[in-house]
Amino acid sequence: MANVSFTNVRKSFGDFTALESLDLEIHDGEFVALLGPSGCGKSTTLRMLAGLEFPTSGDISIGGRVVNDLAPGKRDIAMVFQSYALYPHMTVGENIAYPLKKRGLKKPERDEAVRRAAELLQLEPLLNRKPKQLSGGQQQRVALGRALVREPRVFLLDEPLSNLDAKLRSYMRAELIELHRRLGKTMVYVTHDQLEAMTMADRIVVMHGGRVQQFDTPDAVYNRPANRFVAGFIGTPPMNQIEGTVQGATFVVNSHRQPIKREAFAASLVDGPAVMGVRPEFVGIHDSGDGLPATVRLAENTGHETIVTLELPDGARIMSRVEAGRKLSVGQPVILRFDPAGIHLFEATENGARLNLDIPVAATLSQSA
Repeated sequence: MANVSFTNVRKSFGDFTALESLDLEIHDGEFVALLGPSGCGKSTTLRMLAGLEFPTSGDISIGGRVVNDLAPGKRDIAMVFQSYALYPHMTVGENIAYPLKKRGLKKPERDEAVRRAAELLQLEPLLNRKPKQLSGGQQQRVALGRALVREPRVFLLDEPLSNLDAKLRSYMRAELIELHRRLGKTMVYVTHDQLEAMTMADRIVVMHGGRVQQFDTPDAVYNRPANRFVAGFIGTPPMNQIEGTVQGATFVVNSHRQPIKREAFAASLVDGPAVMGVRPEFVGIHDSGDGLPATVRLAENTGHETIVTLELPDGARIMSRVEAGRKLSVGQPVILRFDPAGIHLFEATENGARLNLDIPVAATLSQSA
């Protein structure tokens, strides 16, 4: 078993607290992404798991064994760095074999392990080349091969695709997904790129300010964000957050009364200030009728869709996602309507908690019929 646990882990550097009360349980064979902005604590978390940093307090376990005081080489992990960290004077084959040479494995065993890794990563034609003769994607695969031959229980990947161009990143994402499927190993992947996290991970740890904001599936962090930070960080464009007031069975913004079903929200939802969250795809743009008045400020055609920036009467701006052929002009007055299935309500605090009860959409719609 290669499950990974953080139990009430805290990490300080002098007076600065990088991580506070970190509790995570990563399952055996799971692909988990640590996602968040710079300085959120994700790299510190990975470095502590690798043994490159040590927790100030709390326990870190791999396979049920506390590893707080174990050296990196005794943790049965392998780490792939952002810089690849290949030895420039060694060939590809020598780079891959190096960890086994350090262990004292005989050359025939090393050669066989290198052969298997090279076959898996399609590196056979490159084994005699030096790193400077390789593309970025090829160097990345060599770094993965060097980790593979160690046959670790846990793979740690620290922003391994950040140095690649967009096309190559897309290719390598698919390669890593397939590699994880074949190996079935536990993988912990640090990234600031939400597309990587959303497309690759079984579950995502969204971090901010040294704390876990949400640990859930990609579907859940996108469709059921735990708080305003997650709602605003996940998604491109992110979830719109509109300040207003709850009044009975309506949410009032700029005199527009948006119907809500009180039974779909937690008991802590009371009349008064709140924030309505709506993904851009749930914001409908109409020429006339009932709804919230707005003005088109920008329409960006991305090819397969158009992202529209809209200004509300109070000056606040929100985004809508519409079909690519939709013709909208800057300065055009429009009417906005929100799909009830896409409405979230949050506490009106800086990082207010989401108040929805997560009643299935089908049930909510049937109640409103």
